[in-house]
Order: sequence, then structure tokens, then C-alpha cells
Amino acid sequence: MTTIHTLGFPRIGKHRELKFALEKFWHGEIDAATLEKTASDLRALHWQIQRDAGLDFVTVGDFAFYDQTLNHIQLLGCEPARFGFDANTNELDRHFTMARGIASEATTTCCGGHAHGSAALEMTKWFDTNYHYLVPEFTASTNFSLSSDRLFNQVQEAQALGHTVKAALIGPLTFLYLGKEKIEGFNRLSLLDKLLPVYADVLARLKALNVEWVQIDEPILALDLPAEWKAAFTPAYNKLSASGTKLMLATYFGALLDNQELALSLPTAGLHIDGVRAPEQVAGVINALPADKILSLGLIDGRNIWRANLDTVLATANEARAKLADRVWLAPSCSLQHVPVDLSTETKMDAELRSWLAYAVQKLNELGAVKTALDHGVAAAQAAFDESRAAASSRASSPRVHNPAVKQRLADLPADADQRASEFKTRQSIQRNRFNLPAFPTTTIGSFPQTKEIRAARAAFKRGELSADDYVAAMKREIAHAVQKQVDLGIDVLVHGEAERNDMVEYFGEQLDGFAFSQNGWVQSYGSRCVKPPIIFGDVSRPHPMTVEWAQYAQSLTSLPMKGMLTGPVTILQWSFVRNDQPRSETCLQIALAIRDEVVDLEKAGIGIIQIDEPAIREGLPLRRGDWDAYLDWAGRAFRISASGVEDQTQIHTHMCYSEFNDILPAIAALDADAITIETSRSDMELLTAFGNFNYPNEIGPGVYDIHSPNVPTVDEMVRLLKKAAEVIPAENLWVNPDCGLKTRGWTETEAALANMVAAAKVLRG
Repeated sequence: MTTIHTLGFPRIGKHRELKFALEKFWHGEIDAATLEKTASDLRALHWQIQRDAGLDFVTVGDFAFYDQTLNHIQLLGCEPARFGFDANTNELDRHFTMARGIASEATTTCCGGHAHGSAALEMTKWFDTNYHYLVPEFTASTNFSLSSDRLFNQVQEAQALGHTVKAALIGPLTFLYLGKEKIEGFNRLSLLDKLLPVYADVLARLKALNVEWVQIDEPILALDLPAEWKAAFTPAYNKLSASGTKLMLATYFGALLDNQELALSLPTAGLHIDGVRAPEQVAGVINALPADKILSLGLIDGRNIWRANLDTVLATANEARAKLADRVWLAPSCSLQHVPVDLSTETKMDAELRSWLAYAVQKLNELGAVKTALDHGVAAAQAAFDESRAAASSRASSPRVHNPAVKQRLADLPADADQRASEFKTRQSIQRNRFNLPAFPTTTIGSFPQTKEIRAARAAFKRGELSADDYVAAMKREIAHAVQKQVDLGIDVLVHGEAERNDMVEYFGEQLDGFAFSQNGWVQSYGSRCVKPPIIFGDVSRPHPMTVEWAQYAQSLTSLPMKGMLTGPVTILQWSFVRNDQPRSETCLQIALAIRDEVVDLEKAGIGIIQIDEPAIREGLPLRRGDWDAYLDWAGRAFRISASGVEDQTQIHTHMCYSEFNDILPAIAALDADAITIETSRSDMELLTAFGNFNYPNEIGPGVYDIHSPNVPTVDEMVRLLKKAAEVIPAENLWVNPDCGLKTRGWTETEAALANMVAAAKVLRG
């Protein structure tokens, strides 16, 4: 009989129940017990879904209130000492404090330091996904101890409901690798010997709870690992295997390649590989699998929403079973937290498009259908296979997918379509004469608070309760409010605040051909932040201007420069569910041409500064460095195509956040944006040092405060950060701005923080 399982399930709930409970808890509207009850109800529901789909285990350990890596920081007892937690601070409060920051005033010391615990843990992308994890912090004095019972309590919850449990852990090497040293010259790998006994304690506790299988995720085995990290795996797993618990070593997001022999040699009972992102590795792993190991094949796409071709999946599974018999397990390629929960909630989506899709619940059902076909023949799962074949045929032949005019425009694109007319220094001189901005010019990243009134107006408009004219009037009032606030605060380059935008990608996708949208296709980005990615199903084009009227209206309210705000082609690609029937590079270039049309129209409308946000460039990097150049070539060209249709006097900005740029700075510079804004406050300007060492040639705005924290930074703290910035970047090239957009913040804290930001810029000018 075939064994099937999942590496993880979305935790937010199909109606985002966890998000709303978290936000009510943070606002003091519900207590901790109510929050915990919501969480336990969701877990019970999700376990039952797994059982109903025919899975042999339910997965426990994939749930988190904010982030699974943060769960492990608490489980392993390595909460950073800088937070100053005392013994009376409960685990949940500590969890949210590390995630969101301590609401305490920062103080400046003679050494330029600041109050301990004022900044949340740094946040960055989980491999090449759009999920953000909280970065563990390590020093030579970091210690570990088994410090949380949550995992074990949840195992008992599931068992009490009658489920057979597979526990899931982030592996010790991946946990350390994804962390960051907070002391120069310290090597976090040296902590492994202190960490392993705690993992052994965790495994012992799970074994005592009669958990037979523990999934231990080591996705770093899909990376180019330094030799010392590779060498650490064998002794580490020799120690962990002594627990007597069956370990399923899980890798995903890419091929093992040079790490294949290592992964197969480790003393684990099983190995999971990603057969969707790296189908080329499946045959080699099957042939090399030791006789005492289980092979878990990830054949259902855990990263995208397209329905599986069940005939193809079944064929691969049959080939594996022909050689390995019952030693083959089947699973999604990775955790399903990267896809929405349940397609049954999509009651308004047209039937044809809906037939092409599968969310997490449907993916588990696909897995169950393949299991039935393997064990009892295709006839036993005939309906599922018939639906799969019909969907594949419909999608391949649908006229909605292919637009010959779009493909022809791309084919006819001149080789120099991605180049500005003049080099940066020439443009910079022209732009400075045009805008006459002060030193350390202040601006924001684009969005202002999305108030209850804005959301209510948008919801009423979507329900048909508010006319189009009334909706436009409501949004113009909000834009006028945001513009006046910025004028009163003394900000130099304004934005219109994006009141009319539901999301920085969804808003554009709604107006582009080749895109479709869901009602409830929500996925978690971080904490309570959920996004509803567009679905790119066909060739992309722009049928009409998307932002020009809003930008023109905002500019009419002030004589100060008003930025036009756009999302870049790479980010739209990365933050969408992308069609899988053509190369991603081709889809990205189609989007770039659509954005180029918008940029040109904004310039014609008198908008002199245009920001094209590309926060996702870094996350789009392939996991293997050998594949980077090809990606950076087409991604960089796509951005430049979107930006290069304007005159020298038009200033192009871009924004990037929550990514490490050190290793791709030549590619960032090659984007040739006149100004770039980046997140730097959580890293205390650490990210900016790389730009300075690189002698980054264009203008740059290092974020001076963290918008993901409710804390309002002081003037002194922002002055300190700006002085650090001026040590590595020429002062004449520095802008002053927050880390990111202000959509999720309230107006009270936003005004206070921006007032301090403007004051800090004036201090620097003095």
C-alpha cells in the first residue's frame, strides 16, 4: 500500500481566521485564551482535512502564531538576551515581542548605541518564496535548552483526536544556517555541538509520545553549501539517529546535485525530495537510494496553484514503485503553506479557470487519488483522472491564454530598449536642476495607512453598494488628506498614498490582460500579513492606463514633486501565481512592456519622479549560484525595459526591502535606477555597508525606521542611523525615508514617526 503525507498545511484558515484573531489580540479585543482556542480549532480542522484526504499521518509542528522559525527559537531556548525577558514573561508575549519589537523608547548613548530590545528580530525571505521568516540571532554566548512545550502539546492534541502523528522540525543545520552572527568574526556553526543535545531531547520527548516519524527539514541541502557546513551533517545526524526515532530528512525548492550523495548517506530512515522544482533528480535518487531508506517523492506542486496532471504524476510514481516497491511515499513538493487553503471558497471564479486550479485541500485530494490509482488501479479514481485530463486539454487550447500580438511585440523589441538615453551622472545633474531638492531629501515609500474608512469604501464598492463616482470621490478625499499631511510635515517628495490600491501587485494585475483573481486565494506573507496573489494564466498586456489619473489628481494638489508609484515586472511575477506553460523570463518581459507603457504615460502627464518597486529581485534568485547570471540577466533587462522609455529629466526610483544584496550588488547597480530605497533599520544600517564598499554609483535612501514595528523611533535614533549611512555613502547621494510603505500602520504613529524623520533630516542638513 502507498503511504502519502504532507510536509505542512496552511495555518491561516480558509477565511483567514488566524489573521483576524491575531489582530484582535494585539488590539486588546480578545484575550490569550480566545486566541489559543482559535488556533486549536484551526489545527483540528486542518488535521481532519488531511485524514479525510487519505493521508497516513497528520503533520504536527507546522502551526505558528507568527513564524515557524520563531517557534524553533523558543523551542530551542535561544531567545536573544537583548530582549531582556524575565521569568514572568509568558511564552506568547515573548513570541510577539520578538516578532514585533518592544514598545520602549530608544536612547542614545555616548557610543551611539540604543535601547536593548527596541527592534524586532530581523525579517527576510524564506529561500526563494514570498514568505518572510524571523532571523535567529547568534553570539558566542548563545545557549540552548528545551524551553517550550507547544510542539508536544499539539502532538497530544492530534492524538486525542485519533490521528497518527508525524512531527515536523526545522533541522539543526538549516536553523543555524538561516540565522545571523551578531558578533564580528564569530562562526554560528560552532554552536552546533551545543544545539544537538537539545534536538536529541526534542526527539526523545516525541518518541515518548509514541511519534514514530519525525520530518526534519534541511532545505539548505538544495544550496551551494560551504565545505564546513557539508562536513557537519554526518556527525550531527549520527548523534540524532541515536534517538531511535525514524527521521524523514526533507529537502525542497531545488535539486540536491552535489549534496545528493551526502543526503543519501545520512543515517535517516527516509529522504524527501522535490520532484516538481527539480524533476531531473528523481531518477538518480531512485537508483542511488540505499536499501534501508524510504523515498518520499514530492510530485504535487506545493508552490503553485495549477492542477496536477495526474497521469504524469502516476507515471512517475509507478516508475519509482517498480524499483522501490512500498519504499516510495508520495507528498506535495514542499509545505502547502505557500498556496491558498481551499478552492471551494471561490464561488465567483469562472468555471473554466477554476477547473485549472488546485489549492491545498485539492492538492491533498489529488495525492489521495494517485494513491488510490496506485493501490487499486486508475478505474478506482476515474473521476479525478477524468477531471485532470479535461483541465489539461482545456487550458492548452483556450484562446484566453495566447495573444499573438503580445508575442510579436516582444519578438520585435530593439536590443537597446533597456537603456536610458544618457548615463547616470548626466541625468543626475539635469534632475537636480529640475527638482532643486535640499540635502538629505525626505520621502516615503508609497503607501499611507489603509484606514477602516478606506477599506469600508472599497468593500462597499465591490458589493455594489457604492457607485463608481462615489468611490472615486471617497478615494480622492483620502488622497487629498495624505497629501496635506505630507505638506504639513514638511516632506520634500510626496506620494499620493495609494488609498485606491488593495495590494501592490493585485492592483496592477486587476488591470492587465492575462491576469485573473480569486476571492479567497490568501497566503501568509508574515505574521498576520496575508496576500492574495494574482493568477497569471495568459499573455500579459496593458489595455489602458492604470495609475495616471490618480497621480495627476495628487500632483494638482501641490507644487511639490509627486512620485508616480508602480510595481516592477519582477515583483509582479514573483508575487503572482505564474503560468507554468512557458518560461518565467518570457512572462516577465511581457509584464515589463506593460509597465513601460504606464511609465511613459505618467511622464506625459507631468509626473517627474516615478518609483518602480522591485522588492522581489533578490528572492527570485535561483538557489544555486551557477544559475544566477541567467536569472539576473533577464530580470535586470525586464526592469530596465520598464524604466527606460523616459527622458533624462524624469527620475526613476526603485525600492527593495528585507533582502540581502551583498552578493548581487553589480546586478542592482546595473538596474541603473536614479535612486534606490532599501530596508536597513532592523540591521542597524548593516546592509548599507555593502553598498558603500561597492561604491554604489547612484542615489540611495536607507530606511531609517522599521514600519513593521508599532514603535515610534526618536529623532536622535534616526540621526544616529543617518550619520552611520553618511560614513559609507556620499552625503549628497543620500535620501531619508522609512524602510517600507506605511499601509499597515495607523495615522497617529505614522505622523509621529514622519515628523521625527523630517526633524532628523534637518539635523543632518545643519
